[in-house]
Amino acid sequence: MKKFLTACWITFCTLSATSQDKPKWDVNNPPGTFKEVEFTAAEGTWMNLDISPDGNTIAFDLLGDIYTMPVTGGQARAIRSGLAWEVQPRWSPDGSRILFTSDAGGGDNIFVMKKDGSDAKQITKENFRLLNNAVWMPDGQYFVARKHFTSGRSLGAGEMWMYHITGGDGIQLTKRKNDQQDVNEPAISPDGKMLYYSEDVYPGGYFQYNKDPNSEIFVIQSYNFETGESKRVTGGPGGACRPQVSNKGDKLAYVRRVREKSVLFVYDIATGREWPVYDQLSKDQQEAWTIFGIYTGFDWAPDDKHIIIWAKGQIIKINMENKMATEIPFMANVKHKLMETVRFENKAFEDKYEVKVLRNTVTSPDEKTIVFSALGYLYTSTDGKTPVRLTAGNDFEAEPSFNASGNQLVYVTWNDEKLGQIMTYDFLSKKATPITKDPAIYRTPSFSPDGNTIVYNKEGGNGHQGYTYSLNSGIYTMDLKTKQSAFITAEGEKPQFSADGKEVFYTTGGFLFGSVAKAFKKFNLKTQKTDVIFNTSYTTHFVPSPDNKWVAFMELYKLYVAPMPKTGQAIGLSAKTKAVPVAQVAKDAGINLHWSADSKKLHWTLGNEYFTEKLNRRFQFLEGAPDSIPPIDTVGTKISLTFKADKPEGKIALVNANIITMENEQVIKNGAVVVEGNLIKYVGPYAGTQIDGQTKIIDMKGKTIMPGLIDVHAHLGAFRDGISPQKHWEYYANLAYGVTTTHDPSVNSEITFAQSEMVKAGTLVGPRIFSTGTILYGADGDFKAEINSLEDAKSALRRTKAYGAFSVKSYNQPRREQRQQVIEAARQLGIRVVPEGGSFFSTT
Repeated sequence: MKKFLTACWITFCTLSATSQDKPKWDVNNPPGTFKEVEFTAAEGTWMNLDISPDGNTIAFDLLGDIYTMPVTGGQARAIRSGLAWEVQPRWSPDGSRILFTSDAGGGDNIFVMKKDGSDAKQITKENFRLLNNAVWMPDGQYFVARKHFTSGRSLGAGEMWMYHITGGDGIQLTKRKNDQQDVNEPAISPDGKMLYYSEDVYPGGYFQYNKDPNSEIFVIQSYNFETGESKRVTGGPGGACRPQVSNKGDKLAYVRRVREKSVLFVYDIATGREWPVYDQLSKDQQEAWTIFGIYTGFDWAPDDKHIIIWAKGQIIKINMENKMATEIPFMANVKHKLMETVRFENKAFEDKYEVKVLRNTVTSPDEKTIVFSALGYLYTSTDGKTPVRLTAGNDFEAEPSFNASGNQLVYVTWNDEKLGQIMTYDFLSKKATPITKDPAIYRTPSFSPDGNTIVYNKEGGNGHQGYTYSLNSGIYTMDLKTKQSAFITAEGEKPQFSADGKEVFYTTGGFLFGSVAKAFKKFNLKTQKTDVIFNTSYTTHFVPSPDNKWVAFMELYKLYVAPMPKTGQAIGLSAKTKAVPVAQVAKDAGINLHWSADSKKLHWTLGNEYFTEKLNRRFQFLEGAPDSIPPIDTVGTKISLTFKADKPEGKIALVNANIITMENEQVIKNGAVVVEGNLIKYVGPYAGTQIDGQTKIIDMKGKTIMPGLIDVHAHLGAFRDGISPQKHWEYYANLAYGVTTTHDPSVNSEITFAQSEMVKAGTLVGPRIFSTGTILYGADGDFKAEINSLEDAKSALRRTKAYGAFSVKSYNQPRREQRQQVIEAARQLGIRVVPEGGSFFSTT
């Protein structure tokens, strides 16, 4: 009995320790250092307000806190404060409670509290389809709120949902017409029969950045609670948004754009007559993302003789008879925690660099040699020795693949003038031989099991390598004896032969930034029939083992292995599949998946680390498996390839120029700039400057010299996959306009960091290239980042840091806790955070 109690105590302590190790994330108390600031505010930004039913009190939000004050103005009292973003207060019909939007629970949901701010309770509990802009039904038992929906675009669209005050899953009222046009800003008629709301009706069916607000973007719709029918109320030139029904129910106030002004209008519901009452509002957000509303919430006074609304930092009271506006003064004592900004130093130049990006890595059948692409060329390392160039060619080289015996390699090359070729390399003769006759953009060649045939992809062209010789793109086979090619299919990527050489496997749905829906297919070379092996979502790479009994795949950056059963029909395969055993093999991420010749091990890389995992370490039913599954390896074998940074030699003096300096507005007339190597040695007047005879002098009379520009939000065409051009036109264009340093906050990690290293090494001309790599995307897509814990955030950051990133972009992660977790992970890992919130004021 004593032993049993001891065992129970140990179990209890273990469970307690586990639960203590993972406490629920507190939005109001995240890790990190902060300082408290206090100040008095007499004006505010984007303030939502509401008047109590008795007309005596205004509730409003300011910087994410909620205040109340007398309707006549004066000292405001904070009733909800903290780091959580809490906005959009709405009084209950009896004036005893207030609805509001808060992310205190992790993401934006609807809360209710007593009028003094006490007894706050979370009503809705959405984790992804978040809610805001709640308004009461007249009975005080229900409310309507706007629910946010996203698909592949993070901006998303809205729907109107009704909830009981006790919570629950809610009742859908309106259905979004697409995934990118918004519905927002609910308002309820006093009899509870009608719901009014704004809707984006701009032509095109999707969000656009260049909408014309003087045509019609938003209109006001009504929803009938008795019939379920929606009907247009008003719109037209300048649109219509933020409806608010009068207390008598006979009028509707709203906001319309009139040329450059946002104007408060009133609409008579019985007659359809409408007129302007105030034209000094702040600018509405009709052209922008409108997830929290197009204008701030406002209200009618109980007698409907006045409207109280926020405008240009002030709370304004507008007389409905004479249209006179008076300011309601307020004073709010604001107290906030300002979290420490995550900053780390990053060197712009070093004499030597370590290659971080190993692309297209493959392992020889005897596992003694690896070949990979770096700095534009193929390198080989045997028995772990320092990598060396495989060839002495000048064309860029990529995407190698060994034959079964390991004595030959097939790969592709690229030359901007001559275009691309497929090459073979013989390890015995050390000779590279072209096997294609026609120029094209060739991709991912690989051998058949007997080595007599290759399969490859002919790409359809892109904005860097051009579109010539790109007709009839698709997957082909080539007989290596006759050099004759045969077309297989126009669809798919990354083709490879089956174990018996009778079929060709390939993937559809794109690699990254492609379709969410993916498929792994096979083409029978004899019957010319295509069959689907796996249907899936988010999987960006399938790699069958040489014996075709296993498949490795990449899903949302993580790597997995599963059996590859033959069923004669499509199977749904994903990381969560229960039909067959699935094992994760890489903790954070990886690329370059490929198998050992005996199908018992999987190889991959992340950054410049090379990993290998045996199948019997992941599946206990295999022979030789340990008694328990060991932890996933987090450290691989580093492939150490260093290069000397490219920098010019000699000295140049640019003289007789007008020089714009970094010293305020100072311009040096007839100045000189002396450069030695890659350092500016002198900037100043030309007269009296000592220039030695070894310096090349260039007369710049009539010219102006300015410091190089730094573009911190530069998208430079590195979203695609594949081989780089020798001259990347976006880089040349930026240099031509004086941009010498760029930072790309959304891009394909693998290619942008590879090209950054190429620029450093001098194999590619361009500005200094820095980047966040692929964004931590909060909406849907085959590149989204699922972050539900601090460890998820750290894993996401580790995968970009492995490539050399010093910054990361947190892109519309929907919940506040997720954004905070990214910041804390960045603080721990030494990475800057670049947030994007989609027109939110609360991005972190």
